[in-house]
Order: sequence, then structure tokens, then C-alpha cells
Amino acid sequence: MKQFYLTFKNEKVSPLATQLTWSHFCELLPLKDIDKINYYIRICEEQNLSKRMLRERIKNNEYERLDDKTKLKLINKEKTKVQDFIKNPIFIKNKYNKEDISEKMLQNLILEDIPSFLKELGNGFCFIDNEFTIRIGNRYNYIDLLLYNIIFKCYVVVELKTTELKKEYIGQIETYMNYVDKNIKTDHEIPTVGIIICKKNNKFIMEYVSNKNIFGREYELT
Repeated sequence: MKQFYLTFKNEKVSPLATQLTWSHFCELLPLKDIDKINYYIRICEEQNLSKRMLRERIKNNEYERLDDKTKLKLINKEKTKVQDFIKNPIFIKNKYNKEDISEKMLQNLILEDIPSFLKELGNGFCFIDNEFTIRIGNRYNYIDLLLYNIIFKCYVVVELKTTELKKEYIGQIETYMNYVDKNIKTDHEIPTVGIIICKKNNKFIMEYVSNKNIFGREYELT
């Protein structure tokens, strides 16, 4: 109780904090960093996390894997976007017990535990389909994963790559995003977001990507 007082005595505690149990705070108080604590208080309320679920999220360093810009938005209580809570790296459970896997194997790992994967992306994500078929001219193309975010009301195209991010991947996912925007998205939905999940990100390529709705994230097999 003393530690609780010392942690929050100079803080304007969110009303959300009063809705947590003491068991939740027993997990939170050792964190020390008040910004990190406030983040976990927020997701506990938004996602109805139990003590066990909260402990797992802390163990997986969820807060540490957020972008620094996202952390500043949370501290300043600024409006967030769908991409802000996509972790980096994204943790994917690996049943194959080897580092070098194919794109198909990576997709299978994700599909076998799709709820965990969606949580790595943030809140509000729903799975639509894998190998989602689209037709461009006379050729069929296949989107690795097509998702939807019910909070931000947008489609999300996910492409899986087991190599370092390459410039040709940008053109590929942008084509898929444009197709979804033109043929699937409705007027009340925001433009499609694209996520390239790759073995290794390349910040130099991302600097020259003009489409601000395309994001690269590394994956880490656990």
C-alpha cells in the first residue's frame, strides 16, 4: 500500500485505475515507470485483461515494443491511429524450432494462433481471410492476410516475407491496397493500411516510401 501511495501520490490517476483489482496493481507496481503503468492500466480496461493476461503482456515487453512516437502520444493523450499499436518486433510462436522457415510456414504459424497474432497488431483487429484472391487484369493475385480493424474502420493488408525488406515489396503491397480501396472499401471507411512483416526491416527503404499507410515490421520467432 505504501508503494501504491508513493507511485501515484503526484499523479492524476485515471478513473480507469479505480476499476482494477489489487491483484492487477501487484503486477503493475514493480514496473516503476508511471508511463508504462498507465499504458497497462489502459489496455486492462479496454481489453478486460485478467491478472494472468496482464502478467503475460508485461512479460512479453509489449510497452517496450511500441514506437517512441506512440508512447509520446499516450503521454500527451493525443489521438492515435491504427498503426500506432503494431508491435516491433511482432512475436510469433514457433513450433518448427528452427530459425529459417518459408513464407508458407510463417503463414501457418500465424493461422494456428490467429488470436495471439491479432493482439500483436493492437486492438480491434479481425481476421477476414488468408490467400485472399484478387484479380488484376487477367491475372490472379493472393493477399497473404486480409484483416479489418473495427475501431478505426479500415481494411488491413498484410504481406509476409522471410527476407530483409526490399523495395519491390512496397510496390506489391501498394497495388493490393489500391485494389482493396477501389473494389472493397466503402465511402465511410478510411483508406487501407498495409503491413509488411519481414525478417529484417530496412529503415532506408522506408524513408522513401511516399504512402504513409505502409509500414514495415520485423517478426521474431519465439
